[in-house]
Amino acid sequence: MSPSEHEEVMRQLDDLLEKGFIHPSMSPWGAPVLFVKKKDGSMRMCIDCRKLNQVTVKNRYPLPRIDDLFDRSTGAKFFSKIDLRSGYHQLRIRE
Repeated sequence: MSPSEHEEVMRQLDDLLEKGFIHPSMSPWGAPVLFVKKKDGSMRMCIDCRKLNQVTVKNRYPLPRIDDLFDRSTGAKFFSKIDLRSGYHQLRIRE
């Protein structure tokens, strides 16, 4: 990792820590970090989880199909939405 990438990863990690999206961990598990340049010139931090996914328990509760969701929402009075701009960090995961 170049010095500028290291500086950027530290800045982004500090930001995520400050917002409470991540916390320090002593886990032996990890994944490599890489950067992708956005259209505006800023850098998006990406994590390559392919190897980690190979040893992860598969999802027993897959997301339903959109047409099934529409069928089930007929007559509903309340709806919710999620802001997907930073969607990855919108939902907390229980440890």
